[in-house]
Amino acid sequence: MTNETNLSELVFPGLKAIWGLSYPQYKPEWSQVFPTKPTSQQYEKTLGMAGFGLPPVKPEGVGVAYDDPYQGPTHSLYQAVRALGFIVTKEMYTDDQYCKINALPTALKYSMIQGKEWDHWNIFNNAFTSGLGADAVYLCSASHTYTPAGTWSNMPSVACDLSLTALEQAVIDIGAFLDPRGVLKMNLRPMKLVVSTSDDWTARQLLGSEKDPETPASNAINPARGMFPQGHMVGHFLTDPDAWFILTDCQNGLVSYAHSKWGLQFTKDNDFGSDNALQKATDRYVAGWDDPRAIYGSSGA
Repeated sequence: MTNETNLSELVFPGLKAIWGLSYPQYKPEWSQVFPTKPTSQQYEKTLGMAGFGLPPVKPEGVGVAYDDPYQGPTHSLYQAVRALGFIVTKEMYTDDQYCKINALPTALKYSMIQGKEWDHWNIFNNAFTSGLGADAVYLCSASHTYTPAGTWSNMPSVACDLSLTALEQAVIDIGAFLDPRGVLKMNLRPMKLVVSTSDDWTARQLLGSEKDPETPASNAINPARGMFPQGHMVGHFLTDPDAWFILTDCQNGLVSYAHSKWGLQFTKDNDFGSDNALQKATDRYVAGWDDPRAIYGSSGA
């Protein structure tokens, strides 16, 4: 509870400055990575499917071979409510000499906005260590499964830092992605490189240089230039400084479900007995993924 005890300095005039409640904020970053879909349900459930194999040769006079599609894994994402509030005594509100109590709703808004960023970016932060997808493995794993059998990977065989060689191998690996049955080729392309602040400089060099940025004396072209249509972005909420990710144009990959009857809401009320002012903020959403072919990632060396 915010009262004249824990904010005693605000009731006395004479402070030269008060700082700590207002700083420049990043523009929303999670929405640049996670497509948003509305929902009005407690959870959303998706199903993977595997189509047909390659057609065999039909000998003369022999009947056509028939094949069956396969039902793949199901995946459910449950809505979660994020909520935070504060209480201010009437005495604190009326005795505040600097109108800083009026700034608390803005501070609450900043907390809710950053909470949503962390909820989404933790999908990346936990991509190699926790959180299971439809195929019961991590988002970036060497053990993703085909239906009905087999495995595939959306990470390098040896974790590596961002470099031109690493990008080359990533593009090769993405080009080798197969359909859920593990038979048909897929025309998936790298679209965006996602890095931490520590790799921003390196990403600019790798994607922006006309010549090979690692061996400029060779005068060789930079094959990575123009290969990523959406360029690169810095995820300021990435916690691993040398982890990096590539987003592909695979459909039904990363997703954020926003409850259509919630959204970020602010409400306030007063307690009749104490005259305390209560303010709260709530939001309801869930972030996750379905098809891991939408991403390729390395945890760094």
